[in-house]
Formats: sequence, structure tokens, C-alpha cells
Amino acid sequence: MAEERVVATNRRARHEYEILETFEAGLVLRGTEVKSLRAGTVNFKDSYATVRNGEAWLVGCHISPYSHGTDANHDPERDRKLLLHGREITRLLGKISEKGLTVVPLKLYFKAGRVKLEIGLARGKKLHDKRAALREREVRREMDKAARAARSGRW
Repeated sequence: MAEERVVATNRRARHEYEILETFEAGLVLRGTEVKSLRAGTVNFKDSYATVRNGEAWLVGCHISPYSHGTDANHDPERDRKLLLHGREITRLLGKISEKGLTVVPLKLYFKAGRVKLEIGLARGKKLHDKRAALREREVRREMDKAARAARSGRW
């Protein structure tokens, strides 16, 4: 199995959305974008994926210009084509057309020297869902803390 080196994760997406399904997609990038990604300069804020003319696109993802680039450096906010199988694009298009579903980027990583993007089919969470998730995480943290204390004999 190829080693994965994670460049960036979209932690906010897991907080804002309920992830129903995930896909792995390749990205069509320019050379300076790849070099910039190796330096870890990417921002997922307000980015999403969409389908146009039977092709999947990543919109709003900011990859900073390469620091040692020339005048041929890339545009940081350009739309980037996602490489997915036709059946995956058709499936995504059908799901996106459902009410309230969107496709958000979750993780950007290198796999066997290639840049991959994990995208998730997502439904927006309501405020009370977010509060419940925070409360559940807090309870789990307290239980783990108590278990560690019991194991170490400080209980």
C-alpha cells in the first residue's frame, strides 16, 4: 500500500456537515501548484466541488503561489478539475440534485507521488446537531480521562 502524506485536512467540514459518503479524486494541477502543496500552503475555506458539463470541478480552494516561482506562477483561486470515473460523476450529480446535499473537500494528500483529494457528499448540520456532537465529544473525553485515572491507580 502506498504511503499517504497529508497536506491539509478540512476539520471545519466535519463540524459543519454530516458526511454521508466519501470519494477519492485526483487533481489536475500546474507544476507550481504541486510545489506549493509540498510546502503545505492550501486553504479550504469556502471551497466546494461541483459538476459542470459532465466534469467535476473544485471551486474556491486557495493554493498560495509558489514562493520561488516566476511570472508563470499559478492563479491561487482558479477552479481545478477533479479526476473521477464517469459513474462516480453521474452518481454525484444525482445526489447533488437532492435537496440539501453538497460536495465538500475533506483532505488533500500525496499518494504514491500524486496529489489526491478526499471529497465528501455532505448534508449541512443544524445548530442543535453541532451542540449534540460537542456534548458527545466532551462526555467521551471525560470517560477516557476517568479510565486513564483508574488504570494508573489514582481513582
